Amino acid sequence: MSDLPRKAVTRTAKLAALPLGFAGRATWGLGKRIVGESAEIVGRELQQRTAEQLFKVLGELKGGAMKFGQALSVFESALPEEVAGPYRAALTKLQEAAPPLPTRTVHAVLRERLGDDWRQLFLEFEDKPSAAASIGQVHRAVWHDGRQVAVKVQYPGAGDALLSDLNQLSRFARLLGPLIPGMDIKPLITELRDRVSEELDYGLEAQAQRVHAEEFAGDPDVMVPQVVHQCDQVLVTEWVEGIPLSEVIDSGTQDQRDRAGQLLARFLFSGPARTGLLHADPHPGNFRLLPGRGDGTRDDDTEDWRLGVLDFGTVDRLPGGLPDTIGHSLRLTLEGDAGAVYGHLCAEGFVKDSIELDPDAVLDYLLPIIEPARVEEFTFTRGWMRGQATRVADPRSPAHQLGKRLNLPPSYLLIHRVTLSTIGVLCQLGATVRLRDELQEWLPGFLDEEQPAAQA
Repeated sequence: MSDLPRKAVTRTAKLAALPLGFAGRATWGLGKRIVGESAEIVGRELQQRTAEQLFKVLGELKGGAMKFGQALSVFESALPEEVAGPYRAALTKLQEAAPPLPTRTVHAVLRERLGDDWRQLFLEFEDKPSAAASIGQVHRAVWHDGRQVAVKVQYPGAGDALLSDLNQLSRFARLLGPLIPGMDIKPLITELRDRVSEELDYGLEAQAQRVHAEEFAGDPDVMVPQVVHQCDQVLVTEWVEGIPLSEVIDSGTQDQRDRAGQLLARFLFSGPARTGLLHADPHPGNFRLLPGRGDGTRDDDTEDWRLGVLDFGTVDRLPGGLPDTIGHSLRLTLEGDAGAVYGHLCAEGFVKDSIELDPDAVLDYLLPIIEPARVEEFTFTRGWMRGQATRVADPRSPAHQLGKRLNLPPSYLLIHRVTLSTIGVLCQLGATVRLRDELQEWLPGFLDEEQPAAQA
């Protein structure tokens, strides 16, 4: 039984057609150049048309294709506004919805996993899904004890589709690179592929969610829904009402944007310290902004709103919290100690033994990136993100050349992606965030007992 669109050969054909489309548009672009249009205008049109086709196909296929699209979607802030604007809606749709499975298929999965009398577990069950994402879709229901619940049903054949899609996408990762300036696509695909088994295991997801729900129970800032029931391919959790972060990005007030941004940063850094786990899928579809303090009353004071966190299918296990190396290196960079920063990076494997770099050049490379931590509060904007992406992506720039020579140890790969993704969401929000407060509170090594925090 498999309803993931559609047969493997069809999925492969759709993905294989993408690079052919890219090549066709490149030929079209060459023709436009020959007749006199500027390289900048032609390049922009090529990028726009390529992205429109890419995200349309990724959304249709679900599976690994959509998972890859969701991972890319948080980086749209790095794209020029005239390019990102026309397909931002398509990116947002990847974060929240995809074409749903037929009702008969959903019922068949529930019957197989929960038993022939599965309907007796629910007082109500909505056949129309409230959300449909990369490997499963969510239905709203009422559990037999009266609780409002979310029922996540895994797509039949999701595992094969994930692996097939990501293997196919990795073959033309180089062609996708120009879509997101400054981002290396292939390691992202590799990392997504390496975590397929965890993503499909609802038992592991339920375990991670229970740990977070217990730790954050009664928390004034973060709400994690309790797990109600779990079995193979089905996960039932408490329902979370609230404003999807994608709606806050699209039409939220500035107060809502700032509050959501502050709480997102707080959750990113406090989660590993409090649970030993890093939520590793920080796209807007996995967060809600919830009015009130969680005591059952609604409070329209935005400062009292909480962040609802969903989907713990991908986590990084960090028993000691985030590595001290990150905090130490950040503090040394803020202090402007080029030699100490360089020595620390060499010791931790960020600079290979066979490479020698100028410590001052390394410091110059890092300072713009950590700008949000240098001041008491920082406003994240798409313009700032684009500037950083352009600085790192331009092959003529010293930053690009130096960045290519730095090494990211495997143990930091997921932490790096989650951090970049979170920054991408903060830029989409346009949020003003007191990031340094969160670093001082939660990041090991950032505050040293013998040295005070850097001043703005």
